[in-house]
Amino acid sequence: MTVADERGLAFLADIRRIADEVAAPHADEVDREARFPAEALDALRETRALSAAVPEHLGGDGVPFALIAQACFELGRRCGSSAMVFAMHQIQVATMVRHLEGAPWFEEYLRELSAGQRLVASVTSEVGTGGDMGRSIAAVTPAGDGRLTFEKQAPTVSYGAYADDLLTTTRASPGSEPGDQVVVLTRKDQTTLEPKGTWDPMGMRGTCSPGYVVRAEFGPEQILAAPFSTVMSQTMVPVSHLLWAHLWLGIATDAFDRARAFVRAAARQKPGEPVPAALRLSHVMSDLSLLRAEVRGALEEFVAADDDRQRLETMAAILRFNNLKIAASEQAPRICQGAMGVCGIVGFKNDTPFSVGRHLRDSMSACLMVANERIHQTNAGLLLIAKDV
Repeated sequence: MTVADERGLAFLADIRRIADEVAAPHADEVDREARFPAEALDALRETRALSAAVPEHLGGDGVPFALIAQACFELGRRCGSSAMVFAMHQIQVATMVRHLEGAPWFEEYLRELSAGQRLVASVTSEVGTGGDMGRSIAAVTPAGDGRLTFEKQAPTVSYGAYADDLLTTTRASPGSEPGDQVVVLTRKDQTTLEPKGTWDPMGMRGTCSPGYVVRAEFGPEQILAAPFSTVMSQTMVPVSHLLWAHLWLGIATDAFDRARAFVRAAARQKPGEPVPAALRLSHVMSDLSLLRAEVRGALEEFVAADDDRQRLETMAAILRFNNLKIAASEQAPRICQGAMGVCGIVGFKNDTPFSVGRHLRDSMSACLMVANERIHQTNAGLLLIAKDV
């Protein structure tokens, strides 16, 4: 076993311990009070998990992407909100790591992130764009003395009030077209967040994601040099869909496990007698197996493209990861609802070992994170011109 393998195993062992011993005991309280999962994030910081994917020469541990995805699954089994915060942070880290292009400022920033375990949030959604991440209204604007600014109306900023830094998409300049975008990294002391609205959602309550007017002043070196079209197709879209799918799979897996525990308990109460809920559990297992295979296959395709990332820019690849998001976001709540059907009233109630209400509510947010109808519209256009899907 190599040193890298040992480091990866240690990382996953830490994640599982945090999931079981920290995230799980606080999950119901985080959900009930719609509060940030501070205990889980503190534990992740203590184990340096926030810099796990940063290369070793920049102070991180260089953990492979497949293990980052597995970590999202493990956290998702215990607390969907904790898993989502971790996943969203890792998406921002991947965006920088995979598109550094030797930029000294970003390399130094990643060293600081590793040393201080800084938490990064994203500001990609914007009022007025209809949920299209490929378009922006906000623009990078000169502020004098070589400084730049932007102001962005964001309907949601996941854990924005708790983040150390923000990765924001904007137009390249006030005269740029909506699709001519850049990615900007700003520190907390360079940014102001003006709250717009409150946060009392049905699910994923601990992500604390109200809307904000985001304003920042920064230097030109804080703009990622890579073309946004490349960043979006090679990293933002596939990494988001893969990490989200893994945490949704985690949520669905725990719902299934609770339903299975219920069926086994029922069987022990009446040995030798048929357990009607067991048949329903079998149907839920089929759905879970399909979701697991979909997620595993997409991860393998993404990892296989690491030596030739341009493969991720093909229409076939875009459709592949778009379909992963749609399938996972539809199957996860179906599995959770099926688990509730197996458990009956004890699954519906919030105070039993078989409760799956939080799982169902958290999973139902999946179809809204980059709305499925928006993705279907994109797919419909691609299917008209794609030669090989």
